[in-house]
Amino acid sequence: MKFLPTALPGCFLLQPNILRDERGCFVKVFHQQTFREQGLAADFAEEYYSVSRRGVLRGLHFQTPPHEHAKLLYCVQGKVLDAAVDLRVGSPTYGQHIMIELDAEHGQALYLAPGVAHGFYTLSEQALMVYKVTTTYAPAHDTGILWNSAGIVWPDQQPILSARDRGFAPLAEFQSPFTYEAQP
Repeated sequence: MKFLPTALPGCFLLQPNILRDERGCFVKVFHQQTFREQGLAADFAEEYYSVSRRGVLRGLHFQTPPHEHAKLLYCVQGKVLDAAVDLRVGSPTYGQHIMIELDAEHGQALYLAPGVAHGFYTLSEQALMVYKVTTTYAPAHDTGILWNSAGIVWPDQQPILSARDRGFAPLAEFQSPFTYEAQP
């Protein structure tokens, strides 16, 4: 597995080795010891998935301290345009974002450090996204920033959104509780 740094410190695009044959393919997306050797969180507390239809935008989500978490996410069916926004005060990329296409065919995954908001837009007819997180769901700490407030150029300016996602405060009004800690 290759760990490719993104423009956001502590966040990586993971390119696994995909074993293909006449039956299909086999993809390993997580190996605890390899993650630890890379200095990444390797103790995941929960795993879940979402199914979204074309035009759905989910995000930009995160959990606040003390329940913040690192995320490992990947698309096992379809294709999404994934986005992450750095919310860590003191980070050299605070308020900046990355966008990466994730799809089942290429098997890549995205590792996001705590303090990074996450969202995605569904490009295919349907997409199945899997998420691993290092802390459990804490409703009082689960929140987000408004999807169109962080300078992200989404492919659709009228995506299908939940009422919750439409109601988040914009990035400019968000008082971040996250602090950047540079890695040695």
